[in-house]
Amino acid sequence: MKHIFFIDLDNTIYFTKPNEEQLMGELYNFLESLDLGISKEDFQLAKQDMLRTPFQKVAKKYGFSEELMPDILAYLQNRQVTKPLKPSDDYHYIKSLNGRKFIVTAGFLKQQTSKVKMLGIADDFEAVHVVDVSTTNKKEAFKLLIDKYDLNKDDILIIGDDAESEIKFGLELGITTFLLDPENLHPNAESTFRGTDLSNLHTAAGQ
Repeated sequence: MKHIFFIDLDNTIYFTKPNEEQLMGELYNFLESLDLGISKEDFQLAKQDMLRTPFQKVAKKYGFSEELMPDILAYLQNRQVTKPLKPSDDYHYIKSLNGRKFIVTAGFLKQQTSKVKMLGIADDFEAVHVVDVSTTNKKEAFKLLIDKYDLNKDDILIIGDDAESEIKFGLELGITTFLLDPENLHPNAESTFRGTDLSNLHTAAGQ
């Protein structure tokens, strides 16, 4: 039975698309006021990627102006979500898991911790660990948490939607994983368990 859980935030605990205006409205307006050096079409594509992917990766993919990046990153580092967010309809499956729960999320510290606050779920978790993808990744974060809390990898289940981040790194560390893939975006990705929703999460955890 698993009784320690490393859980992704974005598109796992809640979904970004239904909360897009609260999350991204001000950021979109800020970016639109700048000359990013990309086409309007690419900017629309980049906006959709921002809902699923850390900002630095999106900026690199679409070639945002390097000269503007320091100002953009300074803006993002001080940005907070101030409007209420809605957890996913499946969040009760996460909340009802028995054991120690840690949010492990990639992004900017103030922004990610403000999301947890606006979701009203802070008390459901032992800790929130925010990964700065410009300097590290979730694999290193998992190792850090295991050492810090003296955890046994056999007791851990990693839950998330990103096959190339938490799921891939979890498997590399020999940890059991649950890939949440409601749109079947990763049909060929490796994962110990998977689902289009979280209804079989307790089965995966052996609870």
